[in-house]
Amino acid sequence: MARLSEQLADLAMRAKRAEDAADAAEKQARAELATRVDQARVNAERHASGLREKVDEAGREASGRWSEIQGRWKDHVSGMRAEAQEKKAEIGADRAERRAEICEDDALYAIDFAMAAVEEAEFAVLDATLARADAEAARVG
Repeated sequence: MARLSEQLADLAMRAKRAEDAADAAEKQARAELATRVDQARVNAERHASGLREKVDEAGREASGRWSEIQGRWKDHVSGMRAEAQEKKAEIGADRAERRAEICEDDALYAIDFAMAAVEEAEFAVLDATLARADAEAARVG
């Protein structure tokens, strides 16, 4: 089960990097921040693609549920990005302020979603560990 705990450790490390990036972003020049936003989008898309490949390869009972969730997440992210691109075209201080508020709200929702996903990951790891222990006990007994 070390692999599952290692993945949770990786998740914690990534969350810390996201926190550090958010803190640093407040101090960056706009051009530098725009470059980091583009890179973060590329990284998120690459990770989503990798997740999609893992689900496709798994072909297990759980993959159907996770595939559905991943598909909905992909649609949600695509919609948010399309909306963000449209809003970038708008000009004016009031609109820029409103866009900033919407983006901040989207970030909060994404964080809430990630927290729920971490809770679900913890449950899944513990459940998998229990299932493995039951399988070992059944094999021995």
